[in-house]
Amino acid sequence: MNAPFYKFDLFGFDVSLIIAFVIGIGFGFALERGGFGSARILAAQFYFTNMRVLKVMFTAIVTAMLGVFYLSFIGYLDLSLVYISDTYIIPQVVGGLILGMGFIIGGYCPGTSFVAFSTGKKDAVFFILGVTFGVFIFAELYPFIEVFYYSTNMGRVTLPDFFGLSYGMVVFLVVLMALGAFAAAEWGERVMAKKGESK
Repeated sequence: MNAPFYKFDLFGFDVSLIIAFVIGIGFGFALERGGFGSARILAAQFYFTNMRVLKVMFTAIVTAMLGVFYLSFIGYLDLSLVYISDTYIIPQVVGGLILGMGFIIGGYCPGTSFVAFSTGKKDAVFFILGVTFGVFIFAELYPFIEVFYYSTNMGRVTLPDFFGLSYGMVVFLVVLMALGAFAAAEWGERVMAKKGESK
């Protein structure tokens, strides 16, 4: 086994921060080039008029998943050393719903708002201010919601563990799901385009 590199002491903490910074810049550049710096493109997915976000993100997820699975299969990557945070199912579902509502209302998620800000989008400034205010409110309310925040702890759980399937089968099913999502996205875009033409 050779990876994860950090776990095998191939570089120290300081170098890991530099690598994380470079990866972050690259990720932000990829998001901007993919159109994720535009609130109109991001919000369009909720109206099924432009499903670019789903296509790009699903492609990224499947590519990373196949890469991790292959590296693990050939013995290069030790999956047990890849960090996975604990699952707190109800708090995380609630948090996901709040994030989703903010995404629909503002047209950005926290990451894409900084991508848009870096390219001079003025609306992103207000979204970032909103995120900052939300973080402040959460910090102030934390003592009152701490019990809920740590409730329904399922521990370190993965899809193979949860469903009792092999990693290979989960990878296969996720690829099938991605292909189905791509087909559904294309269909939805065609339907909405026809509706737009008929108006």
